[in-house]
Amino acid sequence: MPKVFVAGPVSWNRLVLLDRLPHPRPHTTFAHGHRTAVGGTSAGKALNLASLGAEVTLRTVVGDDEAGRSVLDVLDRAGVEVIAEVVDSPTEQHLNLMDPHGGRVSIYLELPRLAEARHDRRAAAALAAADAAVVDLADHARPLLAAARAAGVPVWCDLHDYDGVAEFHRDFLDAADRVFLNDDGFADRDALVAFLGGLGKPAVATLGADGALAVVDGRVHRVAAEPVGEIVDTNGAGDAFFSGFLVAHLAGADVPSAMAAGARQAALCLGSAGLAPEL
Repeated sequence: MPKVFVAGPVSWNRLVLLDRLPHPRPHTTFAHGHRTAVGGTSAGKALNLASLGAEVTLRTVVGDDEAGRSVLDVLDRAGVEVIAEVVDSPTEQHLNLMDPHGGRVSIYLELPRLAEARHDRRAAAALAAADAAVVDLADHARPLLAAARAAGVPVWCDLHDYDGVAEFHRDFLDAADRVFLNDDGFADRDALVAFLGGLGKPAVATLGADGALAVVDGRVHRVAAEPVGEIVDTNGAGDAFFSGFLVAHLAGADVPSAMAAGARQAALCLGSAGLAPEL
């Protein structure tokens, strides 16, 4: 059973389903559904990793509120060990407007503020015992980059829609042994491949319905998206791909096999109403 340490954000979200995303002008539209659910990229990875059989410890920040308790309950029921820094500001919350084709506008409603970490020793112990450290984009996760490097644990970072220049991502990019991102920040695939190839470290980019590509040791690998009978919810698909790849890699898979495992997990996620496939 692989051990994975995850550090980063969780949230409690309201998801609003629309026929199309709103135009930027005053108007009225009607939703054809809405619900609340756990969100956040680190929650997505933790839940997918757990569904794949990994032993997961998640260090995150929540408020002492109903939203935070809801998030922790979902993670606990999935078997994720949570190191929760509980703060006196609200749990992270988003309003996600979503269309049927995977388009999404995510509006941050609340963002927690961590003034002082109280569980560093517990986090350090979990980190030192891990086979891999996933450190996601959040200021409260940033100190774990150096901690993972000092502990000699391989660092995996998901840069999401990084465009190659944004300063916020720099620490994560520099510390990562393996880099993941999506193609949203690049004008074309040639520019994306050139960027990945210039990193000097294994790098993977997800391409939505076009699958994913990786550049490892100068070689480009590609995988097609797995067919999905019915797309139920696109939230978490990127985190599912990341998790499938990571677990396969820790089991000894080569790059093409790990990419295929990532594509399978993403397809299972797309066919599920949650951030991870329903067990």
